[in-house]
This record gives sequence, C-alpha cells and structure tokens, in this order.
Amino acid sequence: MPENLLAIDNGTQSVRALLFDPRGNLLAKQRVPIEPYYSTAPGLAEQDPEVFWRAVCEACQGLWAQGVDKSSIAAVALTTQRGTVINVDKNGKPLRHAIIWLDQRRTEGLKPVGGLWGAAFAVAGASATVAYLQAEAEANWIRTRQPQVWNETHKYLFLSGYLTFRLTGQFVDSVSSQVGYVPFDYKAQTWAKWWDWKWQAVPMDKRLLPDLVPAASPLGSISAEAASATGIPQRLPLIAAAADKATEVLGAGCLEPHVACLSYGTTATINTTHKKYIEVIPLLPPYPAAVPAAYNFEIGVNRGYWMVTWFKQQFGLREQGIADERGIEPEALFDELVRSVPPGSDGLILQPYWSPGLVFPGPEARGAVIGFSDVHTRAHLYRAILEGLAYALREGAERTAKRSGVQVTELRVAGGGSQSDAALQLTADVFGLPASRPHVYEASGLGAAMDAAVGAGIHKDFPAAIREMTRVRDTFEPDSKTHARYNEMYYGVYKKMYTRLKPLYEKMRNQ
Repeated sequence: MPENLLAIDNGTQSVRALLFDPRGNLLAKQRVPIEPYYSTAPGLAEQDPEVFWRAVCEACQGLWAQGVDKSSIAAVALTTQRGTVINVDKNGKPLRHAIIWLDQRRTEGLKPVGGLWGAAFAVAGASATVAYLQAEAEANWIRTRQPQVWNETHKYLFLSGYLTFRLTGQFVDSVSSQVGYVPFDYKAQTWAKWWDWKWQAVPMDKRLLPDLVPAASPLGSISAEAASATGIPQRLPLIAAAADKATEVLGAGCLEPHVACLSYGTTATINTTHKKYIEVIPLLPPYPAAVPAAYNFEIGVNRGYWMVTWFKQQFGLREQGIADERGIEPEALFDELVRSVPPGSDGLILQPYWSPGLVFPGPEARGAVIGFSDVHTRAHLYRAILEGLAYALREGAERTAKRSGVQVTELRVAGGGSQSDAALQLTADVFGLPASRPHVYEASGLGAAMDAAVGAGIHKDFPAAIREMTRVRDTFEPDSKTHARYNEMYYGVYKKMYTRLKPLYEKMRNQ
C-alpha cells in the first residue's frame, strides 16, 4: 500500500520536489534553481509564471530520473512563497507576469475607507495604517494602472492557487496559503463578509477569488495534463498544505504555543502556533497555520538574513575564495569569524531594520549600527548582524508572550541560517533558551508532507504526525554568563535604540 508523500516546495530561489516517508525521513530530493525575479524599474519585482511551472515539472521529473517508485506515493502537497500574485483568464492563462512578494510598488492617493469603518479607524488612530495597507495591495496597482488586465481577469490567485490550477485544473486554493493583500478574514479563515472594510480597501468582485479548502483536505487530483508534464501519477490526490512559513513551523514540530519556530531566511521570523485569534500588533492579523482552525503569531524582520548574504557579498570574498580552494562550504569559515569575536561584539550593536515595517518598526525605520571604535573589524560587524537579528526576534517573542499570555520555553530554528552552529549558539545565548535544529533542513517541505499524511489518513491527526515525523537533530544550550552579558546589551542599549533614533529616522525619511 502506498504511504510515501510527495511535497513540492516553490521557494524564492528554487523549487524542490521532496519525497518523505511516514516517519519524516527525506528519501529523495530534486532542486531546480530559479531566478527570483526580474526588474524593469527600481523597486519592481516580476516573473513569468511559466518559470515556476517549468521548475515544478523539472523537479518532479528529476525525482523519477533518480529511480523513485511512483507507486509508493500516497498523496501530493504543495507549499509556496507567500504574497506572489497572478491574474489569469478563464482558461488559467496568465494575463501579465506575476508580481513577486519582494516587489515594492505602491499605489498612493486611493479613496480612503469610508463610512462607519472609516470613522472607527479615525477614532482608533488607525487611518494611516489602513492607507498603508491599501497602497501596498498589488490588486489596487493593477486595477488602477492596468485596467484592461484587471477587466479581463477571471481569477486573481496567489502562486499557490496558480500552481494548484496547473496540477488539478481547478481554481481552488488552501485556506492556509492566503497571506497577502486580499479581502480575507483571518479570524474566520475564509473570504471576508460583504460588509467588511477590506472590500473597500481592496475593491474586487468576490468571484475573482478561488474556492478555499482547509489544510489537510483534498484540493483535487492530478490531471492528465499535469501528469504528462510532471510525471506525477494521474488522479493522485493533491492535499491542501499552507504557505511556506506555516509549513516550516509545522515541519519544525512547533504545534504547541510555547515552542517557537525561528526562520532564518530572506525574511527572519518568529512564529508560534495558537488556537485563539489575537492580533499581536493591531490590524496585523495572525496568519493561518498549516493546521486547520489554528493561527501562527508571526513577528518578522524584513530582509532579515538577506543582510547576512549582503555581508558575504560585500565583505566575504576572502572566505568564499578559501572555501573554493579547500572544497568546503563557506559557512564553516564564516562561523570562524563569529567565534573570533566575543559575545556583544565589543559594544557594537546593530538594529536590523534595513527594510521598514508597518507598525513596529514604523515605515520611517532604517538600519543602524552604533558603538564603533578602533577595535572593530568586519568580524565584529558580522557577529553584530547575527546578534541584532536575534535581539529583534527576542523582542518579537516578548511581544507575543505579553499578548498571548504564553511564554516561549523552546526554540526550533529553520531556514538557511539554521545551518550555522555559531548562529544557533548565539541564538540560544540571546534568548536564554535551548535552540534546536529540525532533523531535516527541508522543514517547509516536511510540513507540507505532514499535511498530506494527515489528509491521506496515514496519520490520524496532527499530534500523531508531530510525534512520528518530527524530531530535533542538534540542540544548543545557552551559556548563563553569555546570556547575562546579552541581557545587559539588550535591555541597556538595544531596546532603547528605536525610540531614541526614531526622530532622526523621520527626518531622514523626508529628505
């Protein structure tokens, strides 16, 4: 009887086809790199949707070329990058290239939300926040700047919905993949009621949106056309999973609210899973978890571990060259950089707001590094970047705990940065908590496979899937003296930086 699970993970820089068994072991993997986006003007980020689909097909075909037994597969699940949108016609053909989640276009001067909602937002001092959300919505830009495309749009889909259509021929998507600027009720986890303010903020006909299916429920089955292109057996069930951060949380084993998942990726985040809906930051909802009727409380640092990549490109050519000569991964040498500097980076402290947020930090925020002296080297700067990210995520954990009443007591760390031993130890020391790696690097794909396992009846429920399919590989315990040192820096300097620098950021914003 088939019991293996095929997970397709469409990230920002690659598409992976991953085969897992019911114990969560990764049996086979095929990775296809993709160009994240192209840009025709500063701040724009788009991509031909065919790039994603071709990569899905190539990744799956790569598995079969490895000798993977198709008959062993019980179900398929899909997880994708969040917030990438595609307009399609009635045949599912894209009407324009996808707007990628990294896109920075904005639509200013839109009609504000009015009526009772507008009055309520004015009283609550939230009008500016709502206006910001309106300006960020890709749909508003397409509707006002490309009305012909908008008028011809049959469905307005996230990348998850588009790939689901390519796989099944149905305009349907997972509830847990709805993360972006659409009229979605995050509390009820369905499309918003007709009277909800979101329909004013992002005007559209509800018929433009796909049908929604809860996580771990069938989206449909693999069509004949998709079977021909991908090699996935026809009529195999496609089970609803979730957006990549949500599946990563599940794959890291973070089902209980006291276990936090830190994602050290392009966007660095801290997530905890809860059954109760709470807005940790007002008007910024918790996202649907990869588990039905649950929420991920998320605090993020935009372009978080992008800063690590930036450092390596700008200052890490020596390590890259040595790694090439030795035939080793450069991360080992960058870990040596971290260890060459004492905790606290000899007083160098970084605030990682390279890309500002909506409420905290506000849209005026910028990155800052303070405390430079003649003892500091590029190694100090590298360690300060890692420490600044850990400080920001610790602050997120404290905000979440204050609002939810649940303290974080364990950390799971996933994403590209999780492969650094130095980063894991530093994280444990900053938080004063044990920090563990999941047993597989592909935590997001594993989470999607877990949705498939529950949906296909291989595991009876999610607690069982957690027990059977997740475990930790390494755990880093905090050092009490180092944690005390970090507490001094965190409370004495870091938490005061934003308030002190905010007036300067506001002046710089207007320059």
